[in-house]
Amino acid sequence: MAAAVTLYAVADAPFLLLSIRGEDEAADDEYRAMMRFAGLDEDGLRRIRLTHRPLGEVELSQWSGIILGGGPFNVSDEPETKSPTQQRVEAELAGLLAAVIARDFPFLGCCYGVGTLGSAIGAVVDRAHPEPVGAVTVELTPAGRRDPLFAALPDVFDAFGGHKEAASSLPPNVDSLASSADCPVQAFRVGANVCATQFHPELDVDGVCTRIDVYKDHGYFAPETADSLKEAARQRIVEYPMAILGTFAQRYSRLR
Repeated sequence: MAAAVTLYAVADAPFLLLSIRGEDEAADDEYRAMMRFAGLDEDGLRRIRLTHRPLGEVELSQWSGIILGGGPFNVSDEPETKSPTQQRVEAELAGLLAAVIARDFPFLGCCYGVGTLGSAIGAVVDRAHPEPVGAVTVELTPAGRRDPLFAALPDVFDAFGGHKEAASSLPPNVDSLASSADCPVQAFRVGANVCATQFHPELDVDGVCTRIDVYKDHGYFAPETADSLKEAARQRIVEYPMAILGTFAQRYSRLR
């Protein structure tokens, strides 16, 4: 069932984090990282765990913006392999994203955001450009260098990620903001305020090591390589992507 969305004026608005992580350790670590790098506390960033409860009604004007976290769901999964929970989450997000796009409401989708938002706008989302778990070098496009969310980032930076699906191509009216050697779309924007990144702006080295431990049996990599992946992650300097979350919060926060 698609999410119902209502719009009316509300004076004070926190941000909303939508989580699709069923695993408590990964979900809670994600929540703490989002708050830390966005400069928000639990009052400023509320969380709904979509694996644990339906989305329900979302009144957009009660929120400053929406952040969608990543997780093991892929919109390109074969329909017969999708659990009832995944099917429900996809339907709810499709309804919410239709309203977000129509309203040009502040939205930041991290990893899973590329699949969900990409599907909503007619992008090609498939398995042609996967990337292994770990650090990837990301380069901003000319549009990305002009984009306010990326203003604090250098033109080339390292970020942590790891994904099975990606956007192979975007509609002509959508700005590609970043790319990497193996993934042509690392970030894109729809309208002025709706954005998705393939990499994880919330991940530092501790965060990616936690994800490696939690998801070692989810098909992202051979489980016996977990220790070597963590060691490789510790050798990379990932320090810039987190600024995206801080900029998102500062740009869109509606203060009390």
